[in-house]
Amino acid sequence: MYRKKYQDLLKWKNSNTRKPLILMGARQVGKTWLMKEFGRNEYSSVAYINCDNNNIAKHIFEQDYDIRRLLLAFQSISGIKIEPHKTLVIIDEIQEAPRALSALKYFCENAREYHIMAAGSLLGVTLQRNESFPVGKVNLLHVYPMDFEEYLLAMDEAALCEIIRSRDLAMIKVFSPKLKDLLFQYYYVGGMPEVVKTFKDTQDLSEVRSLQTTILDSYRMDISKHTTKTESVRIGQVLASLPSQLTKENSKFIYGVAKPGGRAADFEMAIMWLIDAGLIYKVTRVSKIAIPLKFYEDMQAFKLMLLDVGLLCCMADVPPILILQKADMVEFSGMLTEEYVAQQLISNGVLPYYWSNPNTKAEIDFVITVANTPIPIEVKANTNVKAKSLMGYLNESAEHEAWRFSQLDYNRQGQITDIPLYMAPFISYDSVDGL
Repeated sequence: MYRKKYQDLLKWKNSNTRKPLILMGARQVGKTWLMKEFGRNEYSSVAYINCDNNNIAKHIFEQDYDIRRLLLAFQSISGIKIEPHKTLVIIDEIQEAPRALSALKYFCENAREYHIMAAGSLLGVTLQRNESFPVGKVNLLHVYPMDFEEYLLAMDEAALCEIIRSRDLAMIKVFSPKLKDLLFQYYYVGGMPEVVKTFKDTQDLSEVRSLQTTILDSYRMDISKHTTKTESVRIGQVLASLPSQLTKENSKFIYGVAKPGGRAADFEMAIMWLIDAGLIYKVTRVSKIAIPLKFYEDMQAFKLMLLDVGLLCCMADVPPILILQKADMVEFSGMLTEEYVAQQLISNGVLPYYWSNPNTKAEIDFVITVANTPIPIEVKANTNVKAKSLMGYLNESAEHEAWRFSQLDYNRQGQITDIPLYMAPFISYDSVDGL
């Protein structure tokens, strides 16, 4: 499978300022596969050390941080001679070896000729609680579920990807029906690599749902294993409430939906744990659409999005026939479409906010920064693109431009650029026209 992050790994390998690299991301987004595949293709050898299932690996960092001793230990565990610039050392499940993170500092300071990568389940949570994290001594790379472009490539639709990248709008329009069918398929399957591979190999939607359920169950077990009973309950309540939160016309997170009478104080730690674990994304409200957006951030109002649209579909128990046959999905089509767009933005390095006016109840789904310009984004599930809030805002802000993701073909007219939903991971986030 092709992953876009592979190109980031190449840049890391060839960088003159390379430091040990930590891959961040939720369980089962493909971190281990990506490291191994990169090592297999780009290095003479790979020394793989898993700290989870090897007691020796857990304890080799306890004595000291002598580089020579650690390299000999890596060689002993992996059976691979460690050569500078030629061997990729992978330390997986690094959170299971408490002093391993600190060891990366010494490789950065004293032995940069050795190429070190590390990753681990719930590493984000571990890093937040680990006071000895080597700040400034490591590079970080966030890995997300596969976006729609990566999904198309996994489904052997490279030609469709090339057509979209060509920016030949007439040709793209010809293939629009097929792209829409594949998009609805992606809504159900999502971007978790193992799920995508299973669907490609079997074309069995029941297998897809079974595997998604297993992944969600593994997340719940992680929550129970790594938190107190009280924390576990509250984290579970937040997670379980996401489908109903996102189905609301105003998808702002409401504590009372997670638990009747719930307050911010009850759920702040639970939400932060889920964010650190990579299981949810927080989209914060801005009070004004202006640069820099972060200056106008309202930390008290936010949306929570699940990491993957397919997992959200599973969590909501949406029957496949309603999606793949495009049946009446009024109740949840907006939820899935907004989740999909958020996933494409975030996985491509774009930080989304949203805007609302508490006085008029007007709301714009997302706001992003493109070419130093704030771009409001309206998300529509079909071809009915009436957007009272967006039009009201643009009428008062004649100098602003906006994007509208929907089932319509690409069209730039006046202040609004219509962008087909299937183009979300392909567009340029450096140009206000998206091309």
